[in-house]
Amino acid sequence: MGDAGMRLTGKAAIVTGAGRGIGRAIALALAREGCAVTLASRTRVELEAVADEVVGLGARSLPFTADVSAEAEAARLVEETLRAFGRVDILVNNAGISIPFRRVVDLPLADWERILRVNLTGAFLCARAVLPVMIRQRSGKIVNLGSLSSFVGFAGNSAYGASKAGIVMFTKCLAAEVKAYGIDVNAVCPSGTDTRLLEEIGLKAGRTNLIRPEEIAALVLFLVTAEASAVTGTAIEAYGQSNPLFSGSHPSKAEDQTR
Repeated sequence: MGDAGMRLTGKAAIVTGAGRGIGRAIALALAREGCAVTLASRTRVELEAVADEVVGLGARSLPFTADVSAEAEAARLVEETLRAFGRVDILVNNAGISIPFRRVVDLPLADWERILRVNLTGAFLCARAVLPVMIRQRSGKIVNLGSLSSFVGFAGNSAYGASKAGIVMFTKCLAAEVKAYGIDVNAVCPSGTDTRLLEEIGLKAGRTNLIRPEEIAALVLFLVTAEASAVTGTAIEAYGQSNPLFSGSHPSKAEDQTR
């Protein structure tokens, strides 16, 4: 872990939604660069498996079971990270949920509120909890995970789309607030990525244009290193082969069939 070639040696990160998919890939990318990583998720078994992978890469790891949409748990996540590693340099707000496409007229209030609370309020709570530490350190990197749905509306996707559009504006406002303290805040907005979440909401079957989680992790890794010091307040569109610019490659037709 002391390898001089590692870009994040001596740093500590919190990655939410780290038990699988994009979050797992991000945690492993950070660990390869020497970063100590707190892994947050609601599923302990998944967290411990990823923690073993992090340790196998020579980095320190803290698996922490938490619901980031709960204010007290978000605060405790930061407290335990400080207790374990003595600092927090990086926060990756990756935790997110969705449901199969459903029209507004058929959408229960409970589902609307649950999606916004995890995807948007969870990012707010974790950022708010970590900011006093980063402000004291006069440095920090926060990356929020948005989506293609941050910018493009799809019928049946109102709650998820609203939460991810909110992530982009939250990112921009927060970046403006904390730049004076040496803290950079950015969003990464993937399109269809090969994860279990995509499968659970019925949008994975038959797709040949999905992004690999490691591709998103590589972009996040860049944003949390010193090389990205000029980048803050941005929302990077990482759409891969499912970019709507590529005719016929976007899954809108498949999504129509799921409703």
